[in-house]
Amino acid sequence: MVRDVVAGRYELEELVGSGGMSSVFRARDRVLERTVALKVLHRQLVDDEEYVERFRREAQMVAGLLHHNIVTVIDRGEDEGTPFIVFEHVGGENLKQLVEREGPLPIERALDLAIQIAHGLAFAHQNGYIHRDVKPQNVLLNGNGEAKVTDFGIARSLDLHRGVTQTGAVLGTSEYIAPEQAQGQHVDERTDVYSLGILVYELLTGQLPFSGENFVAMAMQHINEPAPRVSERRPGIPPRLDAAVACALAKRPDDRFATMADFGRELEGCLAEGSSPTMVLSPPRAQPARRARRRPHLPVAAILVALGLVIAAAVLAVVIVRDHGSPGSTAGAAGTPIALSGVTAYDPPPGNGNEHNSDAPKATDGNNGTFWETEDYRSPLAALGKKGVGLVLQPAAGTATLHHVTLTTDTPGFTAEIQAGDSPNGPFHSVSSPQTVNSETTFDLANARGSYFVVWITNLGPHPQVHVNEVTAD
Repeated sequence: MVRDVVAGRYELEELVGSGGMSSVFRARDRVLERTVALKVLHRQLVDDEEYVERFRREAQMVAGLLHHNIVTVIDRGEDEGTPFIVFEHVGGENLKQLVEREGPLPIERALDLAIQIAHGLAFAHQNGYIHRDVKPQNVLLNGNGEAKVTDFGIARSLDLHRGVTQTGAVLGTSEYIAPEQAQGQHVDERTDVYSLGILVYELLTGQLPFSGENFVAMAMQHINEPAPRVSERRPGIPPRLDAAVACALAKRPDDRFATMADFGRELEGCLAEGSSPTMVLSPPRAQPARRARRRPHLPVAAILVALGLVIAAAVLAVVIVRDHGSPGSTAGAAGTPIALSGVTAYDPPPGNGNEHNSDAPKATDGNNGTFWETEDYRSPLAALGKKGVGLVLQPAAGTATLHHVTLTTDTPGFTAEIQAGDSPNGPFHSVSSPQTVNSETTFDLANARGSYFVVWITNLGPHPQVHVNEVTAD
């Protein structure tokens, strides 16, 4: 196809890249006498309405994203029924080629490039689009050290009604895919934050945090395995930068930077401080600590009076607990272990009420080598009409207030939440958010009270059968 002329105007000079949906050529614009990049949908896809619509959306989307860190759209059209998009030509290499050639980049250079990419993506997010395929191959470098994000081919509107693909479709590149994207769940700008975090990791270490033989193997690591810290592979990295990358790579979107702009600002802070060690800062969502005020010295007599009041209050609290506390109730402070006993399984209709009930005590026997397990399901629970299955737990002291519940499993990747109730037969109500369970996962219960608690499993993930090896609480 090289030396062909598209739309009577663009002379194809060299194939510079090809993917599953399209090919990109360096071309000569005969009208304006300039070099451009021309992206052409593969001819075998021109009859596929979904691919044609996605290609059309990319042109329309990027045409409205005028930012110096996003490749500019110049023209679009069709040639003999084949859609094409014309972009500005960026003459340098892509970021992947740079890393492969130079290895780990100097910290300042890596941060400068990452900040530029964050600016471009933040602009796209502000205009209602997430990229969903952030990777170094999709960042072009011109001769002036400027980074430009390209290839919005699988980008998605933050307004779901404007998108083509829906939740459940897994698109993206396995090395850089966010956990929620790998599971076909809802994605938002924090999905791009994760992928940019992987990219920054690669710029700083010359390596990817995960490796695998195929898409599924890679995706499961993104879902289940914590990424090694940058500092493990590049000793001497500033602690603040190490923490910023770790925050971007959090498994739960809520634990990442809330926006791409937040991530960009933190990277700018890291760059401003240079490579010298510094205090590790919390993500931007956290409120800054207030400056402590200098307090006047108190007279000794005042201190003794205050101390006496504190002791009196403590004695009064003990009396109140002794006289009014209810037998069998527990409300310990967070961090104080609360003994649990596995009682039975919870398998409400349409289940038959039996889910390896006799194995429930194995989840609280202190032995990670034993476990309670679900039945062997060859279809998703939802497809069987089941909302979930559960393991019923009872605090040893009776009714209790739990702050946290921690699950250990040798079948990570399933989704669960914690529920509470007054009977081992239910009903139960949710007292935690649902989470994807890793090898060890802690649920925050925010002081939930109950006589019984349930590990309620709603999705088995990649397994036909899952194990709960051990459950602890405080």
